[in-house]
Amino acid sequence: MVAMKVRRWILLGLWVLSLVSISFYGGAVSYGFFFGVTLLPVISLVYLLCVYWRFKIYQETDRRTMVCDQPMSYFFMLENEDYFAYTGISVRMHSSFSHVEEFPDNIEYELLPGDKSIYETKLVCKYRGQYSIGVKEVILTDFFRLFRLRHAVSGQIKAMVLPKIVPLAELTSMIDLPLLARQDALGNTEPDILVRDYIEGDSLKQIHWKATAGEQKLKVRTMTGKENQGISIFCDTKRYSGHRREYLPLENKILEVLLAVGYFFAGKEMEFSAYYGQEGIVKGHVEGINEFDDFYHKVSEIVFSTEENVQRVLEHAVVWGEVWSSGIVFCILHELTPAIMDVTERLMAGGVIVVIYIITDQDPMDYVKQGSMRRRIVVIPVEAGLEGRL
Repeated sequence: MVAMKVRRWILLGLWVLSLVSISFYGGAVSYGFFFGVTLLPVISLVYLLCVYWRFKIYQETDRRTMVCDQPMSYFFMLENEDYFAYTGISVRMHSSFSHVEEFPDNIEYELLPGDKSIYETKLVCKYRGQYSIGVKEVILTDFFRLFRLRHAVSGQIKAMVLPKIVPLAELTSMIDLPLLARQDALGNTEPDILVRDYIEGDSLKQIHWKATAGEQKLKVRTMTGKENQGISIFCDTKRYSGHRREYLPLENKILEVLLAVGYFFAGKEMEFSAYYGQEGIVKGHVEGINEFDDFYHKVSEIVFSTEENVQRVLEHAVVWGEVWSSGIVFCILHELTPAIMDVTERLMAGGVIVVIYIITDQDPMDYVKQGSMRRRIVVIPVEAGLEGRL
């Protein structure tokens, strides 16, 4: 671009010089020099406009529905169907959410009449969502490199990208949880049902009506002689930004964590329940690997909304869901508010172990220091891999 500006200034200087030559000397040479310098940019611009309206570009993928980080076949083709040569054609790709493998940057194509330039490669989508991929625009430059036009490609490829499943050998955050559960069971010396005062938000299923009648205030049961075995997963579906560059990576990672945790338990034939908001609350129950495909498709269709109230959905899951029968509850969040911490306090008071995954690029120590043995807090950067972190 700097070189182009230099050429324009040189051309302007020559044009001024031609005017001076006409004014002081006249003659055929001076006038020829003037008309040549004057017509040069006009001819270049006319040529560039002809190329702009006449050149053709084609692009295609082997499918429009794809999965994050899975390469797919992709090609684009530039074609010259005219009787004059094209020069100075360069291609710019959509690069924010997808990547074209082995694509040479800053290459310019020259096409003689009837020529084609075909580029075949692989394309990888980075995030779950729906967005344009492939060629974004074509930049055209004239022979003398005086002008440049950007041509937005019509008929861009809109891809529907599904979240990927990350197989995990183990969940690092719960390696010692079976031992902790056994220690809790051994420490329960009373097989009876213990009760405590009702706290707003406790499940109505846990109310001990006999104790409530005796003390004239709501009492909630706490099972000490029974070890809960259920697994519940709560997922944050709130959209935290209006900018696609910000919310797509975050939402992709949240669903990636949800699927990774779910796939881990489904692969071990351990049933689990998942809760998330979709203009209300949605519950998905998976009893084993045979039911995971349906769960995957439902998760792929999750719509994040700025109107979603994470705390309200979590409270609803705790009060009306089966969370209280779980031995462990996983919460996948972007923000950890005092209200959410209060909910986890109630769960812990009821004998439930809580594991919180915070998807954020903020300082992890601000969150980790709020954790404990019964409330594990794991911070996962938005662009980080999951193996060894969950």
